[in-house]
Amino acid sequence: MQTSASHPSSAPERVFGWRDHTALWFSLGVGLLVMQVGAYLVPALGTRDALAAVIAGSILGAGLLAWVARLGCDSGLSSAGLIHTVYGRRFARLPVLLNIAQLLGWATFELVVMRDGTAAITRQALGLDIGLALPTLFWGLIVLALLRGSMITLVRRIVSRIGLPLVVLSLIWLTVQFALKLEGDGLRALWLRAGDGSMNAFQALDLVIAMPVSWLPLVADYARHGRSGRGALAGTWLGYTVANIWCYALGVLVITVTGPDLDMVSALLLAQGGLVALGLILIDELDNTYGDLYSGSVSAQSLCNDVSLKTWGTLLAAVSIGLAMVLPMHTLEPFLLTLSSVFVPLFGTILGRLGMRPASLTEAPRALHTAPALIWVLGIAVYHALAQWAPQYGSALPTLLLTFALGALSARAGARAAQAV
Repeated sequence: MQTSASHPSSAPERVFGWRDHTALWFSLGVGLLVMQVGAYLVPALGTRDALAAVIAGSILGAGLLAWVARLGCDSGLSSAGLIHTVYGRRFARLPVLLNIAQLLGWATFELVVMRDGTAAITRQALGLDIGLALPTLFWGLIVLALLRGSMITLVRRIVSRIGLPLVVLSLIWLTVQFALKLEGDGLRALWLRAGDGSMNAFQALDLVIAMPVSWLPLVADYARHGRSGRGALAGTWLGYTVANIWCYALGVLVITVTGPDLDMVSALLLAQGGLVALGLILIDELDNTYGDLYSGSVSAQSLCNDVSLKTWGTLLAAVSIGLAMVLPMHTLEPFLLTLSSVFVPLFGTILGRLGMRPASLTEAPRALHTAPALIWVLGIAVYHALAQWAPQYGSALPTLLLTFALGALSARAGARAAQAV
């Protein structure tokens, strides 16, 4: 019997240790999209500056992710529960609905990635053009079957014991294969390569941080099943940081060897054994799709508790499969990146309000908490204003800092007002 999304997780469901958190977030941190983004950094910054941005951005972004994970574990609340606590029962419906739309979109995006990768593999290995509908349906039905099972069982028995070793082996294999294609002089030339100046350090940091920050609306849905907040924080931070740095660096290496004209899927297929390694990475993309749809069902159940998690998961998976049948990837990505911008100030405010005053996690939310709601709206405006008029400073990091500071100040002011009454 699973705990309702509207209530804290029960003691029997708190089974994840730090190794489970590490395995889950390493697996979720691995993806073709991360590799592709890594390939954009070196031409703009140069290798050394790009590597510095990747390491700093990964540690910082994964640290934010881990902080929210600890809040979710300590309180037993899902991401939707944290949103309700900070913004109020009624107002929280807006960001929760936006989160469901975002998660549905990202799940569709992942299905498109797996669909296109599968089509490329069948063309390379068998010389067959199987179209788009068949691979979309294939992966979609697998995700649908996983959603009918237990999330806890999936993480502990499949991701930790089977999925993690396979994806680590595939990353090691691809890293070695492409590194061998660069001779000693090639490695030295890559390390000394200068950028063209089209991106500065703040913009690069913003781009790297964007990947872990995109998982902020999901992390508490899994961390609430942890045995300790410290284990949730350490495992999430370690797993995602290592995966993010590795995939960014691998993307740089792959595109350096193959050139910028090839897409990431075609480039990976050029490696010896690349067909098998890419297949394993595509299988690993399953947990990304599953993660989006499971969290979407948790958020949906927080709004309509009469429908079970499995039923919500089935409904969202069916919609995602239908959208993936007709939507190309380039149509999805700009919309998703725009929608994601609302969650940077949303969770900046949550961390400011709850991260500095953990005791407030136990307070019953009112219908509307005015100060956090206004800070969130201000944060969205600042995010887009920076992107429009000051792109050289990035958008995510300044907005996070602003909303965190305002959230902490408003929480302190509210606590003083309550004491004075």
